[in-house]
Order: sequence, then C-alpha cells, then structure tokens
Amino acid sequence: MASRNHTTRQGRGEASFSDQELDALERQYPEGMNVQQVVEIFTRRGHRLTESTFRKYVQLGLLPRSVRVARGGRRRGSQGLYPTASVRQLVRIRELMKQGNTIEEIQQEFLFVRGDIDALRRQLDRVYVAFEESFAKSPDRDLDAALVEARASGLVLMEKLEAMERRVTLRARMERAVV
Repeated sequence: MASRNHTTRQGRGEASFSDQELDALERQYPEGMNVQQVVEIFTRRGHRLTESTFRKYVQLGLLPRSVRVARGGRRRGSQGLYPTASVRQLVRIRELMKQGNTIEEIQQEFLFVRGDIDALRRQLDRVYVAFEESFAKSPDRDLDAALVEARASGLVLMEKLEAMERRVTLRARMERAVV
C-alpha cells in the first residue's frame, strides 16, 4: 500500500526512487544541488542519509565533487553545488550495498569511472553552451553545422563509454556470483 506521499516502501522502511522521479529531479535542478538539498530529498523519502555520509562518499570518489557557485548579492560568498545526477548515483550505491557489496568493491568494480563519465558529460555540455553563446553574437552556418556534428560525436562517445562501463560492471557482478 502506498503511503500518503505516493511512495512504496522497500526493505528496511526505505522508499525507492523511480527513473522518472530521478529524471524529474535532474530537470528541476539543472545547475546542481547543495548537500542539504540532497540529504532532504533522501530523508523525505525515508532514506537515512547524513551530510557527513554524503561528504564521505565524495571523498572516496563514489560521488562527484562540488562546483563552487557564487550566491546572489554582495558578500554572500559561494556554495558548493553537486551534480543532480549525484542523487541517482547515491541510489545506485545504496542498491549495491543492499546486495552485500562493500564500499571498496563498489569503488573498484562498479563505479570506478561513473563519476568521471558524468563529469565529462557536464564539461561537454558547458563547452557546447559556450560555443552556442559565442555563435549567437555573430551567426555562422559552418560553425553551427560543426557544433551539431561535434554534439553528435560527443553523444556517440558518451554512449560507448557508458556501454564499456556497463560491460565491466556486469563482468564484476558475474565474477562475484561465481565465487
């Protein structure tokens, strides 16, 4: 039976996240989220997560590092924003831990390049946007066409890297199942 906030409970009283919910979060926070927002999303769903645990996962390389972003107004400083994909990554880490994997196994066998792939995707997106903004000032069809081609090549590259990661992950799971 679904609870009032329309979540289903699984194992140890925790609510799961659907792919659609994770996609919606990524659209809602395109610039990223601070650690408090991430923790709040998990705690609202019945997951136990603390800021220190989140930061530990960042230090261990399981989650990407934050990017410092200036806060609006003078003398307001900056805040660290983590890619919204960190929520998806945390869900994956928790699933792997529920399957009996240790942090070390997760680091070495499952998520060893995930953060780097996600960082590459974000960096490519920033490069594309920078070119688009530059082209808007003085349009050039040849440059527009080159950017479309570069985006397509980037997409192919990302798909290949993710497929390789899936294969390595599957191989690690199969080796663990045989043992």
